[in-house]
Amino acid sequence: MKKNILFLFLIFLSFSLYAQDSMENDIDNFLTSWHEAAALGNQASYFEMIDESGIYIGTDSTEIWTKQEFYDWSTPHFSAGKTWNFKANSRNIYISDDKQMAWFDELINFSKGTLRGSGILIKRQKDWKILHYVLSLPVPNEKFEEVMEVINSE
Repeated sequence: MKKNILFLFLIFLSFSLYAQDSMENDIDNFLTSWHEAAALGNQASYFEMIDESGIYIGTDSTEIWTKQEFYDWSTPHFSAGKTWNFKANSRNIYISDDKQMAWFDELINFSKGTLRGSGILIKRQKDWKILHYVLSLPVPNEKFEEVMEVINSE
C-alpha cells in the first residue's frame, strides 16, 4: 500500500514539475515572440500581446505609457521600419500559485549594449498578455555615481 501511495505521489510530482516547465517555456516563447514582432516591424502583433490595461515604462523618466500612448509613440518608428531588436540573453520567470499571473526579468542585448527588462504577465482566456513592462539600464555599481552626475546635470 505504501509503495502505491509513493508511486502515485511521484507521478503527481513529475506531472507538476512538467507542467511548471511547460508553462515557463510557453512564457519564454511568448516574450521572445513579442521582441521578434518589434524587430520585424510587426506593430499589430507586438501590440496584440500587450493587455488593454498594459503599461510600458521606457528608460526615460517621462516614458510611462498606457498601451495606446505607447502605440501612438511607436507608430512613426514602425512606419519608418526603425524599430528595436531586443534579444534576451537571460531570463528568469516566476509563476503565481494560481497560474494566472507571471513576472519576469531579463537581460537584453541590442545594438548599443545591454538593457534590463522586467514585467508582469496576466493570463487572459488561454493567452498571456503583458500587463506591465519596465525597460531599464543596468548600471555597474562602480559607475553609479558617474551616471547619477550625468542624470542630475540635465
